[in-house]
Amino acid sequence: MDMTTFNIDNGYFEGLVRGYRSGILRRNDYHNLVECESLDDLKLHLQGTDYGPLLANDPSPLIVQTIDERLKERLVHEFTHIRNQCVQPLSQFLDYMTYGYMIDNIILLITGTLRNRPIAELLPRCHPLGRFDELATISIAQSPAELFNAVMVDTPLAPFFSECVQDENDLDEMNIEILRNKLYKAYLEDFYTFCKNQGGTTADVMCPILAFEADRRAITITINSFRTDLLKDDIENLYPKCGKLFPEGLKFLKNAEDREEVRRICERFGAYKDLYNGVGDGPNDKTLEDKFFEEEVKMLGLSFEQQFHFGVFYAFVKLKEQENRNIVWIAECIAQKNKNKIDNYIPLF
Repeated sequence: MDMTTFNIDNGYFEGLVRGYRSGILRRNDYHNLVECESLDDLKLHLQGTDYGPLLANDPSPLIVQTIDERLKERLVHEFTHIRNQCVQPLSQFLDYMTYGYMIDNIILLITGTLRNRPIAELLPRCHPLGRFDELATISIAQSPAELFNAVMVDTPLAPFFSECVQDENDLDEMNIEILRNKLYKAYLEDFYTFCKNQGGTTADVMCPILAFEADRRAITITINSFRTDLLKDDIENLYPKCGKLFPEGLKFLKNAEDREEVRRICERFGAYKDLYNGVGDGPNDKTLEDKFFEEEVKMLGLSFEQQFHFGVFYAFVKLKEQENRNIVWIAECIAQKNKNKIDNYIPLF
């Protein structure tokens, strides 16, 4: 992608998303939020930030679910405002960003139908960024087989599904998480190739971010596979092959027998040498998931240091998602009147 012509189609949107980014909460804002004694106090403090009247129309007493819903609505509004006006290739890049949410939504619907839950009951639980026009068609499916056929024909995920599953008989609860991981593998590898083909700063920024996401999934899959009946080769087939651990690290991971061995494997690779620092089961220790989030936030923040690339759009959405998780975590602690771990959020800037 030529930076000399980038601004012709994309300059306005990059400026817009950088403006959105300036509204992300700072450390002082979090310090104010954790001091709140009630959700109404939290609402009042949020009014003094870029969120402004986000919760103004929600009467007291507030509940955490309402806060979570309004935060998602705000993010979706900002994202769709850009998506509805941009052109190729930015529009396709933004579409790729939504595919991960679509995968989670489809898996949610499939799991629900396997448990004889009505689709109409499951739709409100779908992530709004993963909604798509054909979802109305899928919502009339009454069985896993009908849902499978609808997904194969009527969704943007059809190419990924055709790679991962060939028959609706494969859709059972034992295989549903395997299917999710296969879909994410195909999606991440395809998204990585798309960003690499864009070249320039977009490739320089996005390829390492997607490589990190691929390695995170590989490590998580390995840990979750312990004490299961999955064969080593089956586990390896779930790993996205666009990360820094590919190929040697993935071969080591598939043969890992416990968490400590996974730790030793990570420490052999420079990019993840310090990943396990501070991870443990103690009251002041962090979880591995927290460490992944912290590392991701660092990478996303650095993407704003460069210009004329698509990475800022991806970074903004992911940073806002983390901010939403932070606010919801603080709100949950306040609602439960248990502030012992209220500081266990991931600061962004």
